[in-house]
Amino acid sequence: MTQSLDEALAYTNRWIDIIHKSTLPEDEAKLIIEESKKNFAEHFNAGWLEYRKSITEAGDWAATEWTGRGATFSDILGREFIDCLGGYGLLGLGWAHPEVVDTVRAQLQRTPMPSQELIDPLRGVLARLVALITPGDIKYSFFCASGTEAIEGAIKLAKMYTKRNGFIVAVKAFHGKTMGSLSMMGKSDYRSPPGTLYGGPVYHVPFGDADAVERQLDICQKVGIDIAAVLMEPIQGEAGAIVPPEDFWPRLREITRRYGVLLIADEVQTGMGRTGKLWGVDHWDVVPDIMAIAKSFGGGVLPISAFCSTEEIWQVMMYPNPFIHTTTTGGGALACSAAIAAISVTLRERLWEQAAAKGDYLIPKLKTLAAQYPQIFEAITGRGLLIGMHFIDSEVGYKVAAGLFRRGVLVAGTLTSAHAIRIEPPLVITYAQIDTVLERLKDTLAEVSREL
Repeated sequence: MTQSLDEALAYTNRWIDIIHKSTLPEDEAKLIIEESKKNFAEHFNAGWLEYRKSITEAGDWAATEWTGRGATFSDILGREFIDCLGGYGLLGLGWAHPEVVDTVRAQLQRTPMPSQELIDPLRGVLARLVALITPGDIKYSFFCASGTEAIEGAIKLAKMYTKRNGFIVAVKAFHGKTMGSLSMMGKSDYRSPPGTLYGGPVYHVPFGDADAVERQLDICQKVGIDIAAVLMEPIQGEAGAIVPPEDFWPRLREITRRYGVLLIADEVQTGMGRTGKLWGVDHWDVVPDIMAIAKSFGGGVLPISAFCSTEEIWQVMMYPNPFIHTTTTGGGALACSAAIAAISVTLRERLWEQAAAKGDYLIPKLKTLAAQYPQIFEAITGRGLLIGMHFIDSEVGYKVAAGLFRRGVLVAGTLTSAHAIRIEPPLVITYAQIDTVLERLKDTLAEVSREL
C-alpha cells in the first residue's frame, strides 16, 4: 500500500507539472497519447476507446484534446479541428470563453465553495437571474451539477407536489442515466441492462404525438392510475434533433392542464439558445410547470444544472422541511459564477438569434447535399444549431464521421448509433468556419459515395 501511495504522489507531481506547461515537445506529446490510451483502457473504459471508431479509423496518432478557443480546438500534437459536436451541447459559448474563465478565476481567488451554513450570495444571484430569463412565472431554482441530476430533481418535485407516481414520456427520449432519469428514457439500450428501475408507472408514447399523450392520460384516469407529469424534450437531441409538429407543445400544455398533471420541459440540451430561441419551448410560447437546464448553462467552463418551477409548486421544497432536497457540491460559488457569466454573454450577444440565423444558413445547404447523395442520406432534421444528419445505416454514418475527422472536423453519432450524426457546434461558430465545414463535408461525401 505504501508503495502504491508513493507512486500515486509521484504521478500527481508529474502531471501537475505537465498541466502548468504552456507547450510540449512532440516526443513528450506522443508519450502522453500512448499513456492516455493505456489509462483509458486499463482504468477507465476500454469499450469507450473502441466505440470512438470514427477517430481510430482516421489513423495516425490518436487524437488527445489539449486546448481550444471558440469553435476550434487543438490536440496535443497541435492539429486543429473545427468543433461541430460542442461537447454534445456543453460548449454553447465555445471552448474556454474568456469572460467566463475570467469570472471564474476572480471567484476562485475569493472562495471556490460555500460553507453550506451561511448565505452564499452567488447562489441567490443565479436563482434570481434564472427567474428573470425563464418563461412565465417560473421563480425558484435548485442547482446541481449535471443534467441527470436536474431531471431527478424535477421528477422528485413533481411527485411531491402532486402526490402521484406516474409519468408519461417519449419513445427515443434521453433524460440521463441515473436510475430515476433512466426510467424515463425511451431507449432499451440503456434501460434494459440495469434491470428494475423506478417503481412508479412510466408510459412511453411516440414523440410529437399529442393524441397518444391524451389517450394515455385518458386510459390512466379511467383505470385509476395517477399521473404526476408529462416529461418531454422540446426537440429531441439524442434521437437526432427531431422537431415535433408545430401543434405538439401547445396541445401538451392544454392537455396536461385539462387532466390536472404537470408538464416538465427537459431543456438540458435545448436551453441557452441552442435551437434558435433562448429556450426550446419558446418556439411555441409554452410555459411548462417545471424546467430542467444544464449543459451550456455553465458556459462550457464548469458543470452546473438546475431544475426550476413556480412559487406554488416550490412550496413542497420549502415547507415543512427546507432540507428535503440538498447537495453538498451543487451550486457552489465557482459553478454559479460560471453560469452568471454565461447568462451575461448569452443575453448581450443574443446568441439564440445567432443560432437561428446560422441554422437558417446551414440547414438548407445540408439538405441540398443530402438530395445530391440519396444513397448516403435519409434526412436532415433540426432547428437552430441542433441539427441531425440521418444516414441510411450506421456504417455509412461512421464513414462520414471518420472522413470529416481526417479533414479536421469533429462530429459524432448519437448515444445509440451513428445512423444519426448531430451537427451541434458552439453558437459562436463563424460563417467562414461553417463554409469550411461544408467544403470538407462535400469532399467526404464524394469519397464515401465512391466506396459504396
